[in-house]
Amino acid sequence: MAATKIIDAPRNGHEMAPLNTRARGDGTHGVTIVLTAPQRNSVQSVDIPGNEPERAAWSGKMQFFLSIIGYSVGLGNIWRFPYLCQQNGGGAFLIPFMVMLILEGIPLFLIELGIGQRMRLGALGVWNTIHPWLGGIGISSCIVTLFVALYYNVIITWVFFYLFNSFRYPLPWSSCPLNGTGFELEECAKSSETTYFWYRTTLDAAPSMDEPGGLKWWIVLCLMLSWTIVFFIVMKGIQSSGKVVYFTSLFPYIVLTIFFIRGITLRGAGAGLMHMYTPKVEKLLEPTVWLDAATQVFYSFGLAFGSLIAFGSYNTPKNNCVRDVLLVSVCNAVTAIYASVVIFAILGFKATVNVDRCIASNTEILVKNKLLGLNDTQGYEQAMSLLNGTELTRLQLSECSLAHELDNAAEGTGLAFIVFTQAIVELPGAPFWAVLFFTMLLSLGLGSQIGILEGMLCTLFDIDIIKRVKKQHVTGVVCLFCFIVGFIFCTGAGEYWLKMFDSFAGTIGLVVVALMEMIAVIFIYGHERFTEDIFQMTGYRPGRYWQWTWRYIGPVIMVCILVSSVVFMVIRNPTYGAWNADLGMIEQKSYPNWVMGIALSMILAGVLPMPIVFLMRSFQCLKVDLDIHQGSIRRNETTASTKEMIDNDDDNMSPDMPPQDSLAATRFTIGDFEDEEDDENDFSGPALGGHVKTQSDFSDDDEEDKPMTMRMMMMRPTTTTKTSNVLNVPTSRKKNYKKDAYDV
Repeated sequence: MAATKIIDAPRNGHEMAPLNTRARGDGTHGVTIVLTAPQRNSVQSVDIPGNEPERAAWSGKMQFFLSIIGYSVGLGNIWRFPYLCQQNGGGAFLIPFMVMLILEGIPLFLIELGIGQRMRLGALGVWNTIHPWLGGIGISSCIVTLFVALYYNVIITWVFFYLFNSFRYPLPWSSCPLNGTGFELEECAKSSETTYFWYRTTLDAAPSMDEPGGLKWWIVLCLMLSWTIVFFIVMKGIQSSGKVVYFTSLFPYIVLTIFFIRGITLRGAGAGLMHMYTPKVEKLLEPTVWLDAATQVFYSFGLAFGSLIAFGSYNTPKNNCVRDVLLVSVCNAVTAIYASVVIFAILGFKATVNVDRCIASNTEILVKNKLLGLNDTQGYEQAMSLLNGTELTRLQLSECSLAHELDNAAEGTGLAFIVFTQAIVELPGAPFWAVLFFTMLLSLGLGSQIGILEGMLCTLFDIDIIKRVKKQHVTGVVCLFCFIVGFIFCTGAGEYWLKMFDSFAGTIGLVVVALMEMIAVIFIYGHERFTEDIFQMTGYRPGRYWQWTWRYIGPVIMVCILVSSVVFMVIRNPTYGAWNADLGMIEQKSYPNWVMGIALSMILAGVLPMPIVFLMRSFQCLKVDLDIHQGSIRRNETTASTKEMIDNDDDNMSPDMPPQDSLAATRFTIGDFEDEEDDENDFSGPALGGHVKTQSDFSDDDEEDKPMTMRMMMMRPTTTTKTSNVLNVPTSRKKNYKKDAYDV
């Protein structure tokens, strides 16, 4: 690469000496000038006293690893993955799950973690750095994350309520309450003890969303407690949350191991595991199975929330992010399978107990009707086989089938608060197991909530006007706002609202954001450049697997998830399960029109910022917020002969003028381009003045093929020319945004 040199001219004794103290051997010296943007917001320049503090960093590798494990391994691994395995072919579901993990999850995981580590910025700053027209991606990600944070903490609220009640003996959901006459309440008798405790005692469920009822004070108090705990955990960023992850990440594995040892020793555990993992290969021919696998992989990693970008930005520039991605991916998949073994071992025990009770009840009816001898335990099967359907109905005999019991599995809150709590009641020392189980759910929920909030707060702190406020104050305002909005989940229709948020707020928006992230990094920033970034940071150059999944397979999968989500939402009339107290069961109801209007508004709020920012910046309706990128003008490698002159120059500046003038964020080197060894060892991101390739780094053909990004616009050589090799200082200080570069 040819060097650009300053023309030799007679010296008068007052010229500035070369700033680079390293001699080349040919009598010339390099000059390094680093130009960065002023500290300002999008309205006007603001002088910020003092230097901007350095970006927070992990205290160690273990803290980062546990934080990202605690974020990725969440409640979905406990109550979503086992259900999907059962419904989609048992052990055969592991095939599409692993395929989607390799083709979709791991590649997108590396994109988010790698680009965050390279840029050392939050979600908003990363996408503005790649191109200002892409700034809406960060805004959309922040809005969707806010929606998810609102309802995710409500789950932690319910866990707190169950945890407090777990210290009672006997457990309050182990029996039905009695009415004034000494009989069980009809609502409880028609359903079950655990179902009644969930819908009536905990939620005091309303009949529909149109009749929500008032606030439930016990839920409000638990919600306040959960947001207070979350605030104290994240108020100082990773300095405070990084200490908590040692508990929230490791404790669930301890509890799962305890439940595993206890579960496999219970009778019926083998039947539960056989029912779950018996492969039904014919299920693999159904497209919905593959779609469920892709969706589960996407949400289990917590992609598109901006949290992975934030976690990556706190890493050291030379951190091996490829190794981290592979380790976390394997850990996530193994945890989901391990949790499924534990869950179905205990559910197998519950199903066996229920079958024994059913047989005992039927035997009592048969003996009462003289169809079976009093002590004839061997003739039960024969007596049941002699009865036809009409007689079974007349005698009110139940079907006692282990397979039927295991097929009645549930997911989500139904699995955690109804099905699994019933299994805990059957265990000796039930309160102990209940405390363990809900403490595990609490740690899993807090670990994910910490990551969700950290991604949102990191995005907010990319905005300069918020950067001046203490993080504790911003975090407090966010938590208070979420607590107040969360009152909607504290009514009798709280669970219905949570399911609506889960179905609409965090689905389409996240998939669109993830798809745009892939397009932005691979096709706008450039897959060659991103590959080179990974190589510079890790020493490993991504090969064909990464290139094919980034450029072709991953985007296709994301488009399929997006299209199928929209199609299913349109074809299937969205419904929610409302509690019918008279029947003691759930009945499906359609969402009211005004609720669907709110759902549509949330979807649009999570998607529209991307096209709005694109259009406003492309038509110059919105000024490029350069403060999102980086900070000030810095002089590097000054010599002793120039230090005094530079200091004097700084002292002569007007006190009213910010010490950093309005300069575009770029870095260029004159007379030192051949020294590529320094660039290879420069692992700092663009936000820290790291190496940004100049125009001479690319061929003309490459420039024609690549789209113009913000960084490329600022790298075009308006200050140097190939013909004269002279550094020209423009006289105009302001130019239209449409021009190729920002003038110095």
